[in-house]
Amino acid sequence: MEKFPIKVCAVCGDEFELKPGKPGFANRCPDCSDPDADAENGKGVLDADPEANAERRRAMRNLLYRKDE
Repeated sequence: MEKFPIKVCAVCGDEFELKPGKPGFANRCPDCSDPDADAENGKGVLDADPEANAERRRAMRNLLYRKDE
């Protein structure tokens, strides 16, 4: 019986065994790696609001290109 590393899912917090060849992300459990689960977990919500995206870009631009005084 092989021992696989025990990981904690970054999405739901459940523990799972990281087996070779597991589909999806290495930091997500098999249930959260399912493409259908991404819609249920709210992935893509940030892309839905263009005003929030514009504000996010403006904030990042200010952080990246501000002149230190």
